[in-house]
Parts: sequence; C-alpha cells; structure tokens
Amino acid sequence: MPIIATNNTAQASLLYLNRNSAAQSHDLSQLASGSQITSAKDDASGLAVATGMASDASVLQQGATNLQNGTAVLNTADGALSNISDILTRMKTLTAQAESGSSSTADLGYINDEYSQLMGQISSISSNTNFNGTALLDGQASYSNGTGVNFMVGTRSTDTLQVKLSAADTTTLGINGTSITSPTSASSAMDLLTTAIQTISGDRAQVGAQLSAMSFQSSVISTSLQNLNSAKSAISDVDIAQVQSHFSTDQTMTSAAVSALSDSNQMNQQLLKLLG
Repeated sequence: MPIIATNNTAQASLLYLNRNSAAQSHDLSQLASGSQITSAKDDASGLAVATGMASDASVLQQGATNLQNGTAVLNTADGALSNISDILTRMKTLTAQAESGSSSTADLGYINDEYSQLMGQISSISSNTNFNGTALLDGQASYSNGTGVNFMVGTRSTDTLQVKLSAADTTTLGINGTSITSPTSASSAMDLLTTAIQTISGDRAQVGAQLSAMSFQSSVISTSLQNLNSAKSAISDVDIAQVQSHFSTDQTMTSAAVSALSDSNQMNQQLLKLLG
C-alpha cells in the first residue's frame, strides 16, 4: 500500500545501515588494536581470563629480573670467596715456610709481614664486597647475618628463593690474631688455616647450590611465560585474515544500506507525483 506519512522502507534501510556501520567500526577497532576484545561486551569472561594472564606474565617478568639480581649477588659473593680462598692458600704456604727450621729470625719477620698483609686483605674483602650498597660477607647485613634475603620468583607470595651467605671475616674463619713469628706459632696457624680453607670451600659449595636453584627457576619462568603468552594470545589476539574478511563484507553491506536508504528517501517524492 503506497503511503507518504511514514517511510517504513527508509526506516528499515536506516536500521540496517546503523547495524552494518557499527559492525564495520568494530572490525576496524579490532584490526587497529590487534585484539579481538576491544571492550568488555565483546567477551566478558575472556577479558577476565586474559587480564589475569597478563597480570601473571608481568609478575613473572619481574621474577625473571629478580632472578638476575639474585644470580648477580651470588656471583659477586663467589668471586670474593674465591679470592679469599686463594689468599688462605698463600697464607698456608707461608706458614709451611715459617715452620721450616731453616728460616732465620729475619726471614720469619718478612714472612709474617706478608702474612699480616694478607690477613688484612681478607678483612677488606669481607667488609667491602657488596651488591647495590649492601654488604654480602661481613656477617652484619641480612645476606650473611643468618636471616638471608628472599627473592620473589613467581606469582604467589610463597614463590621465593632465599640467598643466604656466610660471613668470611677473619674472626669467623678463626684466624684473627694469628701470626707466624716462630715455627710453633706457624704450626698452630697451619691447622687453623686448613680449617678456614675447608670453611670457604663449604661456603662456595653453598653458593653454587643456590646458583643452581636460580638457574632451574629461570628455566621454569621462561617456560611459564611462553605458555601464558600463548594462552593469552589464543583468547585475545585478533585473527587478522578473519576480521579483514568480515570488514570487507560489512563494508559492502554498509554501502548497500546507504544506497537503499537513498532510494527509499526518493520513494515519497515519486508517490507525490500521483497527487499531480
């Protein structure tokens, strides 16, 4: 029935134009963002899951950084302990030389001078070895005072690895105050140095064990990050080919709706000619 009061055809064409235009805009937003979830209404549950995964991935990235810092702490400590071990070995060699009956009083004085210098070097290393301003081997800071330092390496508060070191000062090693001014004192110092070297070897073994744990945890984080990113991608990343296909269809439908609306608006003008 021809009517001019209400252009139902134009209203229907406008309805489809709005729908097609909205779909086309949505396709463009997905293509521009690279995400198939551009607003919560697209996939509320998917958005929640993807957001949680992104949060976990961010925490794990920080955990990887924390592991690098922990590894650096342990490597710094191991380097210092290695130097102390070398010094102790030299000191033990000097005690063997001093214990020999062929050393004169003057010789013993020279030997003891070097021994004392090396003793001071151990004290210097144990006091000055630090990471980011915190001492590692002095027995006072948290790394070596028995409490240790926890490094966050996961997504839960309990996912930590502890870095715990032992003090390496001369008092802790049991050689403070020793001298080798005579064969007798050299003999006593020899036994103490043997124990000190064993102690440092044990400390280095402890550091090595912690480094191994750090290395394995680093592998775990790398695998977890890869899996999380893959899962998040499956939920939120857009399929470019599919959306581009939808966009082409929506673009065609929008053009068709525009053309139909134009024709519908002209229908009333054609009907008015009947009144002439």
